[in-house]
This record gives sequence, C-alpha cells and structure tokens, in this order.
Amino acid sequence: MEPGEFTVLMARSREGDGTAHETLFRMIYAELRRIARRQLAGMPRGETLDTTSLVHESYLRLIGPAASHVGTRSHFLNLAARAMRQILCDYARRRLRTRERFDGRSLDDIHGAEIAEADRWVRLDEALEELERVNARQARIVECRFFGGLGEEETAEALAVSVRTVQRDWNSARQWLGEHMRED
Repeated sequence: MEPGEFTVLMARSREGDGTAHETLFRMIYAELRRIARRQLAGMPRGETLDTTSLVHESYLRLIGPAASHVGTRSHFLNLAARAMRQILCDYARRRLRTRERFDGRSLDDIHGAEIAEADRWVRLDEALEELERVNARQARIVECRFFGGLGEEETAEALAVSVRTVQRDWNSARQWLGEHMRED
C-alpha cells in the first residue's frame, strides 16, 4: 500500500464511491481479522461470536459517518480495536446477565469457563475506563498495543506521539492495569 492510499480511499468511500469502499474493505480485511482473532483468542471455544461477525460488526461501526475523522490506516486500526473491545465487552455483559437470570444453577457447571472469561472482559473494560479517566493517552496505547496488536511505531503514528512516549506509557499502563486487575 502506498503512503496515503488508505486515506484517499477512505475519503472517496465517505463521498459514496462504491469501488473505493470495496477496495478499502479488501485492503483492511486481513488486518481486521488478525485483530479479531487476537481478541477472541482467550475466549472459550463454541462462542456464538466469531471472528467474521466481530470483523463485520466493527467495520460497520467504523465506516459510517463516525469515521469522518479517521486519517490514517493506523488510526483506523486503533479505532477498530476499540470497537471490537466494546463489542466483546457488551457481549460479556450480556453473558453475565444471562447467568444472573438463571440464578447460577447448573449454568456455572456447563459454562464456567465462558462465565469466567466474560467476567475477566468486564473487569478489564472497567479497569480501562478507570485508566482513561486517570490517563487517556495510556488507555489509547493499551487499545492500540493489546487490542489492536499495533507495534510501537504504528501506535505512535495512530496517536500522533513519539515512539518513546508509547514505550513509557505502555510500561506505566501495564503496571497500572496489573495492580487494578488483581482479584480481591
């Protein structure tokens, strides 16, 4: 991909160019699948939410009017990772509500790993929301690095900061999350 090609295609897609929209989707689809697979990796097998569903739902959230401010490929991937995180956390919350409706009867035995994973996603989401209140840039860096699988340079580009800032904030954010994710 030539530098700026993604940005041009995104602008043309927003203007209603169907060919640009299709080209953009084909161009970014493999990377979106990689991000989705990474985020789904820890979930128990047999989930109803699969890689393809996650990719398509997040893409639809990003390609509309909400994506009017997207500038670069890295920025788009950062937003895609955030959208996927939100989708997975919403899914996890629904799973936990289902558990509460069954009042914990044999559902725990049947879906124990799934419930534990849903709980972990919800706790991580709550911790990231708290981190965002404390240090929004560190929260964005976690989204890029952990959820999006972006490297240091891509994260720096997506957030318009230096690589050194990404390194420093990534280390601080991991430490902060480690302290706030411990089970009491």
